[in-house]
Amino acid sequence: MSSKTETASSRIASPELIGRAARDAFAKLNPAHLMRNPVIFVTEIVALLVTVIFIRDLIAGLPLRFNGQIAAWLWFTVLFANFAEAIAEGRGRAQADTLRKARTDTVAKRLRDPADHAHFDRVSALDLKIGDLVYVEAGDLIPGDGEITSGIASVNEAAITGESAPVIRESGGDRSAVTGGTTVISDWIVVRITASPGSSFLDRMIALVEGAERQKTPNEIALSILLVGMTLIFLITVVALAGLGRYASADVPVPILVALLVTLIPTTIGGLLSAIGIAGMDRLIRHNVLAMSGRAVEAAGDVDTLLLDKTGTITFGNRMATEIIPVPGVSEEEAARLAVEASLADETAEGRSILALARERYGIAVAEQAEAGTNFIPFSAATRLSGADVGDRQIRKGAIDAVRRFVAGASGRPAPEIPAFNAAVERIARSGGTPLGLAEGGRIIGVIHLKDVVKPDIKERFAELRRMGIRTVMVTGDNPITAASIASEAGVDDFIAEATPQDKLSYIRNEQRQGRLVAMCGDGTNDAPALAQADVGVAMQSGTQAAREAGNMVDLDSDPTKLIEIVGIGKQLLMTRGALTTFSIANDVAKYFAIIPALFIAAIPELGVLNVMGLHSPQSAILSAVIFNALIIIALIPLALRGVQYRAQEAGSVLARNLLVYGLGGILVPFVGIKLVDLAIVALGLA
Repeated sequence: MSSKTETASSRIASPELIGRAARDAFAKLNPAHLMRNPVIFVTEIVALLVTVIFIRDLIAGLPLRFNGQIAAWLWFTVLFANFAEAIAEGRGRAQADTLRKARTDTVAKRLRDPADHAHFDRVSALDLKIGDLVYVEAGDLIPGDGEITSGIASVNEAAITGESAPVIRESGGDRSAVTGGTTVISDWIVVRITASPGSSFLDRMIALVEGAERQKTPNEIALSILLVGMTLIFLITVVALAGLGRYASADVPVPILVALLVTLIPTTIGGLLSAIGIAGMDRLIRHNVLAMSGRAVEAAGDVDTLLLDKTGTITFGNRMATEIIPVPGVSEEEAARLAVEASLADETAEGRSILALARERYGIAVAEQAEAGTNFIPFSAATRLSGADVGDRQIRKGAIDAVRRFVAGASGRPAPEIPAFNAAVERIARSGGTPLGLAEGGRIIGVIHLKDVVKPDIKERFAELRRMGIRTVMVTGDNPITAASIASEAGVDDFIAEATPQDKLSYIRNEQRQGRLVAMCGDGTNDAPALAQADVGVAMQSGTQAAREAGNMVDLDSDPTKLIEIVGIGKQLLMTRGALTTFSIANDVAKYFAIIPALFIAAIPELGVLNVMGLHSPQSAILSAVIFNALIIIALIPLALRGVQYRAQEAGSVLARNLLVYGLGGILVPFVGIKLVDLAIVALGLA
């Protein structure tokens, strides 16, 4: 999914994509398919009618050129509408083909005995069943969605997220879920399969990028009803005009009446409606977000409140070392070196973060610290300490009271009361962090500050959400002091501390009762009920299977502020549909001035005053309107796929801008376009 670097224009202009879309445009002429788009279905029916009349005239030896051109351009109108939909669908197919190949080619190592990793059967990933245990080692593709039951490994999720940076996945907690199609790049894991072939995350992703499961949203259904209503109104109007023509002694041929009908019904928006909806979901995919329904994309455009789970969403999810505070008489570098020695064998996230802090802040190379004969002391729940014995030196880190007991035991007297040490411990605790004592033998060295680290740039991103009118609320099970500290650092508008799953659910329901649309971001199993209740439930890809199944979107980058892009795309979808509908309806004004005089100028010469475009003849006027009607659809395909640019501004300003650009533009562009087409067809001798 690294196509993020591609430009929209290059994707649209791809010869392979255009060729495939052109073939699909003909396949979509099937009436069973077009019936889902009533406006284009009516256009196909009348195109067929004019074609029959053309064939009748051909057999009778009558003049053919005008009727033949009308028939041809009506078919082009239908094909261009199908082409727009096929282009939108085709943009995800190359990606889907790649994903499908990864799924079908994967071989799994299915364990015979869960405790025996050396003996397994090699089977196709498609033959795996829910509950099967598979062994995956460095270099292997994970064969299906599952939960890690044992082991820890570095996993490259670029096939799913498009990001090359590997992530750590391990058994237990909220980092145990893995996705089929990703690659283990170090160590090993045993995975219990949780999804059967055909229903895995990868399968759903393939279906989504191909648009196979895209359902019409309520807004899209309402617009379809409006378009059908307008089509019926113009159908009745055209029939009435036929009667009026006879009354005025101006017998209007059927092909001309058909041309009038097709140019007046909203073929522009009718031809682009499917493409707009598919492109909205496609834009989300290109931001590494999977939407399980078009309804969720639309709802995102109107979100008022965003709830975010703290752990793993706002913060990284593991306590990380942020500072090492030495006691008086000990230098920061000495304390950092002792912290490294105590953490060399500590495989926990906290232990690894101490090594990272020492390397980045103090320039301590970890490899230089491991001395021969070092005896590492693993963490024990009984002692609540870990560390290392290096020669006759004993280095320990752990809970504050445990470190005090260790120092007292090593020195044979009570641990000394060090005011600076006590002050640092109290400050860390008040800020919501975790103080970790550090000692060497009978000497207290200092305090290591562990805390939930807020993800980079998240405060600025939340400020941007605020400018978009979205209120952010952090939800956490932490105590109020810790919650307040993290909320302040992250820049959220409010927080709910000591929250249970029921508290999250109640908050969302209360907001919804007040008429607000709520989005929820989360990654844990305890977030699943809230994700299911929210109007937009964005589950983190790094989270549990339960969370991913409960949400109606999955963020493959596990970035909670991705909601900025999600909301922007939702608003783009709504604005694009509204803008092109306005443009399509406004088009009719110019077409009245082109076609009505052409129909009745012979019987009612006074109507010649309406020929403000100075079109060459009644035939050229009608043909020009039909040709423009077909060409404008294909001209607007890039806009339908790219979407109308969203800017955070007042609704009144947005409406005024759209009416000016697409309303007035929809009136003026056809005047210019129809006149240019008229000049071209006259110059070419087509009318």
